[in-house]
Amino acid sequence: HVQLVESGGGSVQAGGSLTLSCTASGSYGWTYNTVCMGWFRQVPGKEREAVAVIDSDDTTSYADSVRGRFTSSRDNTKKILTLRMEDLKVEDTAMYYCAGRYARSCDGGASAFHYWGQGTQVTVS
Repeated sequence: HVQLVESGGGSVQAGGSLTLSCTASGSYGWTYNTVCMGWFRQVPGKEREAVAVIDSDDTTSYADSVRGRFTSSRDNTKKILTLRMEDLKVEDTAMYYCAGRYARSCDGGASAFHYWGQGTQVTVS
């Protein structure tokens, strides 16, 4: 059983920065450095959308709305996924989720991911 725990959310003014972290733990049926990891966000009434996904080769893809402002990275030794968010906008306000997919690639949307954290709220005003 894999557990993903997010931290680092909070409230910030527009133009500010936040860094989210996601720590993986538990018994793995997969090896952390061989799977796709990603960040998603969701606001009430809308579908969960991908923000950034990193495949097992460390190739990262970003949503158009955050490209150039957000940077995601993974530490395979510590099993930590990080999302650095800069120049935050009001429209970035959402619950942010860490997710893992039991595959090397990150093809597919949220439904392709097998493990999810509880989420951390980011509010930009």
